[in-house]
Amino acid sequence: MPLPAGVDTTYPPAPWQMHGQLWLSLFRVRAGDHPDREPGVYGVALVRYEDPSPLTYGELLVAHVAATGSTPAKAVNITDIWVDSPASMAGGRELWAIPKDLCDFIFHTERRGALTTTTASTSLEGRPIASASFTDVSRFAPRLKFKGTTWQRRTEPDPRAGDEVTASLTGSSKALPCRGSWTFDPEGPLGWLHGKRTLASFRQADFRMSFG
Repeated sequence: MPLPAGVDTTYPPAPWQMHGQLWLSLFRVRAGDHPDREPGVYGVALVRYEDPSPLTYGELLVAHVAATGSTPAKAVNITDIWVDSPASMAGGRELWAIPKDLCDFIFHTERRGALTTTTASTSLEGRPIASASFTDVSRFAPRLKFKGTTWQRRTEPDPRAGDEVTASLTGSSKALPCRGSWTFDPEGPLGWLHGKRTLASFRQADFRMSFG
């Protein structure tokens, strides 16, 4: 998808100091399931970036541990990703070769006692991509630090096609396992995950993260 015309795509310089909420589930893709997907465990995450982040937006991404000899140990490769911010789309592509596209998000969160329930849905030009529901108590968890690395390879038509880009992320969050369920539209861009069983789900509440 090309960058949209006539809208502001100005993005902040790296690193981005981000705050928000994240919900993550793990799925297994077995050898032979999908010829265009490496077998292994994939993480599917919904993210809501909130104030005081320099950009506030929704995000849906799929990632797995990179498996090439040139990548840093335990680097994560983002294979599919959508946001609802043209500025985030432009910055992600230019700064870190993250292949962001645009879609629409709906989030709804309710709290009842210790439980937080969140539902979310994503769509592209009115066609569903995925929807999910999560129940957790993560906002009562102790705050713990995390860190990681992403690894991406630039692709055509970028004149730098073939270049490899890494980005570091460090931060803290209130993280715990949670109950999560997903529905993937079988005709949508994540249809290859349709019908797969969730291995585990996690919530990172109120994260603070430096990315890039």
